[in-house]
Amino acid sequence: MPATVIVGTQWGDEGKGKITDLLAAEAHIVARYNGGDNAGHTVTVGEDIFALHLVPSGILYPHTTCLIGNGVVVNPRTLSREIEELAKRGVDVSPERLKLSARAHLIMPYDIALDGAAEKSLGEGKIGTTKRGIGPTYGDKAARVGLRSWDMLDERAFVEKVRAAVEAKNAVLERIYDQPPLNPYEVAEEYADFAARLAPYVTDTSLVLHEALRAGKRVLCEGAQGTLLDLDHGTYPFVTSSSPIAGGALTGLGFGPRHIERIVGVVKAFQTRVGAGPMPTELLDEVGDRLRGTGEQPWDEYGTTTGRPRRCGWLDGVALRYAAQINGLTEIAITKLDILTGLETIKICVAYDYRGERLESFPASAEVLAECRPIYEEWPGWSEDIRGARALSDLPQAALDYVRRVEELADASAAFVSVGPGRQETIRRQEARSKRQMEVQLWPE
Repeated sequence: MPATVIVGTQWGDEGKGKITDLLAAEAHIVARYNGGDNAGHTVTVGEDIFALHLVPSGILYPHTTCLIGNGVVVNPRTLSREIEELAKRGVDVSPERLKLSARAHLIMPYDIALDGAAEKSLGEGKIGTTKRGIGPTYGDKAARVGLRSWDMLDERAFVEKVRAAVEAKNAVLERIYDQPPLNPYEVAEEYADFAARLAPYVTDTSLVLHEALRAGKRVLCEGAQGTLLDLDHGTYPFVTSSSPIAGGALTGLGFGPRHIERIVGVVKAFQTRVGAGPMPTELLDEVGDRLRGTGEQPWDEYGTTTGRPRRCGWLDGVALRYAAQINGLTEIAITKLDILTGLETIKICVAYDYRGERLESFPASAEVLAECRPIYEEWPGWSEDIRGARALSDLPQAALDYVRRVEELADASAAFVSVGPGRQETIRRQEARSKRQMEVQLWPE
């Protein structure tokens, strides 16, 4: 069977974990293709809440095999801890079920130290990195000096490579950033232990994926972050260091585009962003606070990984159209519709005002975006509790109208509408997928 790719259409934190979890119920392989432990996917199963950072969300289904692809950067400490914590909660995370690409690059302590030092040196111009070492690791990958999972298979050689890398990075920490050096022997010893634990998981995940596709198995590709954080297509330089878009699934996992059938864009019903960078629809008022929540619930707008409060605002339809363009969405999944319940009026940004000019396309320049002011449509809100809705017909008319408008902006039907954090609190529309398949079949030669 062809592959499905899940992408975020905003600045990340769209609720991809829940949608991945729902689709994983029908998948044989769930594969993570980009990012690192700077991302977090939250999955709610009954009363249990799982915050996953590196292990794909599909691990919670016993029938799935989960892959961490070559496009992911992996902190061995974080992955070891996450495996241990899942095992303690009764989840099977054996090497038969979880596989790590031999080509994935490793986040080391010096990457984290350099990330924090570089961010601090930028002062008010800081990017808003999570300081998890993501950028420096991708930088080493591009510079061809990084360590890869493959290196962990030879313990003696790995120790020597780690020592040499620490000594080289210490020179940068001390001379450029005036930071204390790391002990190369202590780091090498500690990470040799992690290597021994993770070595059984290391394999050629591209080959595993290829064989699964040839056998007709269903593959689900899980991205981290969102389109607007893409290194090439996002709000540069306020972006991540990898490719969260649909094309990133191909390079981040190592398979060809002919296998992709579905590209599901996850759209939060409002807009959020973590860290620095322009956000035209940001609300610095009581409505923004209302959308964010208090932080008392796991689904409030606070980072799964960092705990940082997210910037909140109305849905940005200009950015959504752009994400649909970049990814070629076949369908969307709307999340957190229930959070809008109780608002008298709901706004959607449909264009920008830039120095008196109306813009309907997303600008390439972050500087231009920072000067853009949102042009809004206003829609009536609803007060009815929608968490029990299981079909679109169960929604109040105002909520249904809002869903239809989001579909128009994305030029794609909503296959899923999430009305609460739980698995069952979801409207699933199989006709959305069927409609797209029919359009493809009827497309003229």
